[in-house]
Amino acid sequence: MPLEFDDPDEDGVPRPTAGRFGAPKRPWWRPESTVGRVFLTAGAVLLLGAFTTAGLMLKHYLERDARFRIAGTENIQATGLTEVSRAEMLPVFGEDIGRNIFFVSLSERRRQLEQIPWIERATVMRLLPDQIRVAVVERQPVAFTRHGQQIGLVDASGVLLAMAPATMAKRHYSFPVLTGIDPGDPAGSRQARMALYLRLMTDLDSDGKHNSEQISEIDLTDPEDARVLMPEQGADILAHFGEDHFLERYRRYKAHIAEWRQQYPNLAAVDLRYDSQVVLEMASGKEASEPSVSDAASPSAATQAAGNTAAPSAHGNGAAKPSARAFGSGAPTARKNKSAQDKKHAAPAKRTAAQNGTRRNSATISRPAAANTLRSKDRLLRIQDATGAQGG
Repeated sequence: MPLEFDDPDEDGVPRPTAGRFGAPKRPWWRPESTVGRVFLTAGAVLLLGAFTTAGLMLKHYLERDARFRIAGTENIQATGLTEVSRAEMLPVFGEDIGRNIFFVSLSERRRQLEQIPWIERATVMRLLPDQIRVAVVERQPVAFTRHGQQIGLVDASGVLLAMAPATMAKRHYSFPVLTGIDPGDPAGSRQARMALYLRLMTDLDSDGKHNSEQISEIDLTDPEDARVLMPEQGADILAHFGEDHFLERYRRYKAHIAEWRQQYPNLAAVDLRYDSQVVLEMASGKEASEPSVSDAASPSAATQAAGNTAAPSAHGNGAAKPSARAFGSGAPTARKNKSAQDKKHAAPAKRTAAQNGTRRNSATISRPAAANTLRSKDRLLRIQDATGAQGG
């Protein structure tokens, strides 16, 4: 009998709907009879069993065949090793010697390799029949660190890296020395301090003049204040750069440091964190366990000529007392209390009348944490500008 056709499909070809004698045509995987369905099911089970058996036999063969055993350390290849030696890497694979290569946990070995301080990333692969290949990416140091008398290296993430002094000399590293990166600090804390350091170095070099090469030491104890030790003709000046506007503050420092040193030969530190003032700190030249506290400046002291050196006078128990100086184009005024921003960056240390042996007005002074490390033999005295910094 002739076939009957339904509506044409999307390609325009008529689709038959009935087979011979008008019966509907069924797909092969849905036989019409019960016997056909039984045979089809049995065939599927036999095929699945054959594949399973073959897989198990292959697995057993691979596990038992001696050709897939890691015979020794020569079967472990490594690339990218510079600061890490094979002797430091091989203990990670110590228990895999003599083991079938398929029983080595690649993810676990990668995790163990990345616990070595110098290794930032690692990739571990199997090379049949019996080879393990390791590719590592080592960390790149960006600065020296100092902990007491120990000198080390640190990368951009705050990971501390050990290296023998002789090896450091061979590498010809030229980095600033960082303090305030403590091995006992959490990793996140070290990373935040290193982020401040990297912003500082990037901003200073953004004008293409390599200004960062003038920096010898940086204290990152305060993550909101980069305290930089600037070498100035045989003397070191501690400069507070804060946490932003580094290039602008560096230029202000360079523009006026010669003038400030000429006016104040005992200049020890310059605080550049304020837009309208510069705070200078003097070194008395005498050893002291803590700096003396300056009184609130009187109008007569504030109006002294800026060209004179801040001469200390006897005060209280004999501690030196600095004279207040105002810098800027406006008329000098008396020193005022610290603003809220000043208090945020430098916590005041007050001394009572009992401590000083005489009664005095309330006054504050801040000694940078870096001074304890970098200039521990100098006494620092604060001179604050109340009217605006030169060029500031």
